[in-house]
Amino acid sequence: MRKQYFFQPSDHGFHAWDVDRLVEYIRDKPVISVKLEDIAELDENFWYQGETDVPTVRSMVQHFQLVKDTELEYPIILSVQGRVMDGMHRVAKALLLGHTEIHAVQFEADPPPDYTDVFPDDLNY
Repeated sequence: MRKQYFFQPSDHGFHAWDVDRLVEYIRDKPVISVKLEDIAELDENFWYQGETDVPTVRSMVQHFQLVKDTELEYPIILSVQGRVMDGMHRVAKALLLGHTEIHAVQFEADPPPDYTDVFPDDLNY
């Protein structure tokens, strides 16, 4: 699997969480069902948040391929506020297949970010 990070805007770039670390944190947490209609990111700009991130046809096709290849057996990871920290391609696949719910694990307290005030291109992939 390719290296992944979850990003949230910070004062001087982004806060970034290493998704491998998030997966370790939720390993023994209970899995819940979440309605797709409750996932706000479905109607937001989720994948193109950086200043140089532009939704080109090529980049969209790359996301389509990731959606096609993803497996729904793994739960998505949600923050305390219910925001998707990992699994947006799974959310997209569930929506595409006509599902109304998806399995998730939600943090009771969000872990601190692994990086602060960085940009996606600053990190190792």
